[in-house]
Amino acid sequence: MTGEDRRRWDERYADMEPPPIDAVGPPSLFAAHADAFPTTGRALDLACGQGLGAVWLARRGMDVWGVDISAVAVAHARDLAQRSGVADRCRFDVVDLDDGVPEGPPVDVVVCDKFRDRRLDHAILDRLAPGGLLAIVALSEVGAAPGPFRAGPGELTAAFGALGRISSGEGEGYAWLLARG
Repeated sequence: MTGEDRRRWDERYADMEPPPIDAVGPPSLFAAHADAFPTTGRALDLACGQGLGAVWLARRGMDVWGVDISAVAVAHARDLAQRSGVADRCRFDVVDLDDGVPEGPPVDVVVCDKFRDRRLDHAILDRLAPGGLLAIVALSEVGAAPGPFRAGPGELTAAFGALGRISSGEGEGYAWLLARG
């Protein structure tokens, strides 16, 4: 990402209040499938924002690493983890995903909520442990205008077709996939 992009995201998060603890939860499109998410193991939250999903996973018992381009968002996420009593199970770092998925051991869950970079698809699959869960929500062209960061019709299911689909859909400008390796 360019420095201008990073500044734009920092400014966006600086205009937001740190999230309240009661806002913690799974990506909204997966709330009906919350029981599919494990309660132990390791998770990686790509483009974690203020850490709502990461802290939710940590509260369930997982060790979570959240990464985001915005230092302001990461600071909010660290604060949320501290206030939620799970700072010992959460790590948040500023990472530019233009450089790829950060290296590390296989994870039991990869969450990617409202972020899409097709260049990362193989790295996401490689990072997922056997039997691991992928939860991805992207802006979509289905029900919205096309754009460089919007998934085309059927893109998520095609990109991650090697995984066993639990739930997927497209509409109203979003595409989502919950699948297990």
